[in-house]
Amino acid sequence: VVQEVIKEIASSAPVLKASESSGGATPVHFKVVVLNEVERLSKPAQHALRRTMEKYVASCRLLLCCTNPSKVIAPIRSRCVCLRVAAPTNDEVCTVLGTIAHKEGFKLPPQLAARIATASERNLRRAVLMLEACKVQQYPLSDDQVIQQPDWQLFLNALADEVLSQQSPQQLLKVRGKLYELLSNCIAPDLIMRSLTQALMRKIPIPLRHEVIFHAATYEARMNGGSKPIFHLEAFVARFMSVYKRHLMSFQ
Repeated sequence: VVQEVIKEIASSAPVLKASESSGGATPVHFKVVVLNEVERLSKPAQHALRRTMEKYVASCRLLLCCTNPSKVIAPIRSRCVCLRVAAPTNDEVCTVLGTIAHKEGFKLPPQLAARIATASERNLRRAVLMLEACKVQQYPLSDDQVIQQPDWQLFLNALADEVLSQQSPQQLLKVRGKLYELLSNCIAPDLIMRSLTQALMRKIPIPLRHEVIFHAATYEARMNGGSKPIFHLEAFVARFMSVYKRHLMSFQ
C-alpha cells in the first residue's frame, strides 16, 4: 500500500513550479512524502521501499520517521541522512500540556502536569492521552489525582505478578493465553516485550537484572526477525521462569 501511494504521488509533476514564498525565484523539482513509524514495515516492504526511493529519486523526496533505526534495513539507512531528534524533556511536555489546557478552556494544576510528564516517560502522545483520561475521570483537576494507566499496562503488570508467583508448565500455559489476548487486541509485540521486562525488573533482585535484560534483548532480536511473535514472547517468559526458579532454589 505504501509503495503504491508513493508511486502515485511521485509519478506526477509538482503543482507549483516555483516557490511562491521567494517570488518564483526558486524552482521546485520534487514532492515530499513523510512516512511515520517506518520500522514497523516488514523486511520485504522495506526492500520495496528502497527500490521505489531509487526509481523516483528525481521527482520525490522521503522523510522517514522512526523510533528505532536499528529495525530499518541498512540499504535504506545508507541512502538517508540520519538525524536523531531527542524526546521532549519533562518541562517541554508540561508546556505542551499547559498549552492544550489553555486552548481547551480548563485549568491544569502544575503538579499534576509534572506527574503526567513523568508517568508518560517523555512520550508526548501518551502524555496527551493521559491528560484526556484525567479530564474525563475528574474535573476540576487536582494535584493528587490518580493518573489513569492504559488497560494493557495494568494487564501486563498483573501478568508479571503471576509469572513471579509461580514457575511451572501450567503457569506458562496460562501466560501464553494472556499473551495471545494482548496480541489479538493489537498491542505491538515489541511493546509487550519491553513493558513486561520493565514490570519484571522492578520486582526482582538486582543480581538477576543483567541476565534478564540479556535474555529480553536476545528474544526481541529473534522476534523482529521472525514471523510469529508469540513463540518468542513465550520463550522469553519460559527462560525468565527458569532463571528466577534457579535463583529461588539457591536459597533453599
